[in-house]
Amino acid sequence: MGVPIPSDGLTAPLLLHHYAKNSIINPMAPSLKPLIWIGSSKADLKKFPADVRQVAGYALYLAQAGGKHLDAKPLAGFGGAGVLEVVDDFDGDTFRAVYTVKLAGVVYVLHAFQKKSRKGIRTAQGDVELIKQRLSRAREIHADQIAKLKGETK
Repeated sequence: MGVPIPSDGLTAPLLLHHYAKNSIINPMAPSLKPLIWIGSSKADLKKFPADVRQVAGYALYLAQAGGKHLDAKPLAGFGGAGVLEVVDDFDGDTFRAVYTVKLAGVVYVLHAFQKKSRKGIRTAQGDVELIKQRLSRAREIHADQIAKLKGETK
C-alpha cells in the first residue's frame, strides 16, 4: 500500500521518503526555515498543474529543511547560488518557481510562472525584472524583521 498523494500538491513533505533519492537533504537541520511568499507567487504557483506543484512544493520544502532539490539550479544573472529556480515540464509546457535562500534563516518565494517563449531556455526580461523587484522587497522585509528582533525600528 502506497502513501496517498495530497491533492493540493503543496504538502510534499508527506512524500519525503518517495523523493529522497532525488534530493540532497541536511539531516542536521533542527527545524524548517520560514517560507515567505512575495507578491502573487503563491497564487501563481497554485495555478500550476498538480504534478508541477508537487515538484515545486517539494523543492521549497527541501530549501526550508536546509537542503536542495537536484533540479534546483542558480538563476543566471543573480550572482551565484543565492537565487534558485526549479524548472518542470508538463504536457509540453515549462513552469518555473524562483526562490532565494540568501537571506539568513528564511526562504523567500519570488516568482512562479509558465514560460511563454518556445525558443531557448532564457528567462524573459519581464520575468527577470519582476524577480529583481521581488528580491529587493524580500531584502526589505528581511531587514525589517532583523531590526525588530534587535529592538530597533525603521
